[in-house]
Amino acid sequence: MRSASRRAPADPVDGVLVLDKPRGLSSNTALQHAKRLLQARKAGHTGTLDPLASGLLPLTFGEATKFSADLLDADKEYEACIALGAVTSTGDAEGAVLQRRPVAVGAAQFEQVLARFRGPQQQVPPMHSALKKDGRPLYELARAGTEVERAPRQIVIHRLQLLQWDELAPCVTVACSKGTYVRVLAQDIGAALGCGAHLQALRRTRVGPLRLEQALALDSLQALALEARRARLLPADALLAGLPSVRLDAADSARLRHGQRVAQAGAVERLRVYGADGCLLGVGRCAGGWLEATRLVAQAGSAAADGIEMHIKEAS
Repeated sequence: MRSASRRAPADPVDGVLVLDKPRGLSSNTALQHAKRLLQARKAGHTGTLDPLASGLLPLTFGEATKFSADLLDADKEYEACIALGAVTSTGDAEGAVLQRRPVAVGAAQFEQVLARFRGPQQQVPPMHSALKKDGRPLYELARAGTEVERAPRQIVIHRLQLLQWDELAPCVTVACSKGTYVRVLAQDIGAALGCGAHLQALRRTRVGPLRLEQALALDSLQALALEARRARLLPADALLAGLPSVRLDAADSARLRHGQRVAQAGAVERLRVYGADGCLLGVGRCAGGWLEATRLVAQAGSAAADGIEMHIKEAS
């Protein structure tokens, strides 16, 4: 007989929660809070925000976790405050101050330096990051006092503009490609100015098609009843808005769900696929007059789609 004290399994919950993460909370802690509030079984996030940072943190639940990688690769936007005159060990306000320098920078000079950092460029990742060297995160090596060589990575700063001028802590807006470290950008700006700098505060305002205006704070989520909390979830295809789409009739929908190709003109590497009822079937690729599924959403009450996905991966 099952113990009465054992918790009943959570209901299946599918969708995307656009969360406004508070400063001081890790991304994983925020995820676990939201997972508990939604009583969800399966959850993930689409890229971490440092505890120092606040703002947009898209969380995925159930079938939406299958498409988390789409936002990992997406462009992002931030509001960042840069503290001039002090270089820290981590590049942000959490690190120890290594050097202080006098600041004699005006707004015009600051904006001239910003212009140097717009467009494609190489950026060296920081030691205090989750990137790995021989299987160990760089931040572990950094904490042990070890520094290793890091290869520069290609990034793009799409937009970098002064948001608010302050002679010691100006604030900027940054729109950038994946893999950009804003604290490294702050350090590099300080070096170009000759006074040094570190990232004082960071707030993420956009990830791909998702914007901070859509986000809900954890305390606001907690104040709602369970049904209202789940009603705040966006559908899984909110993560796929940048992909082209196709809608199949009932017969082709059934074929695709059973792992079969269906006739479809065109050549598209990735596209959203919808059934006759307008519901998302998954993601597919189209080539040579055929459409085949690469990632399917499981039907309610069935694990069939997961089994078909395994068959697709083994056959490819």
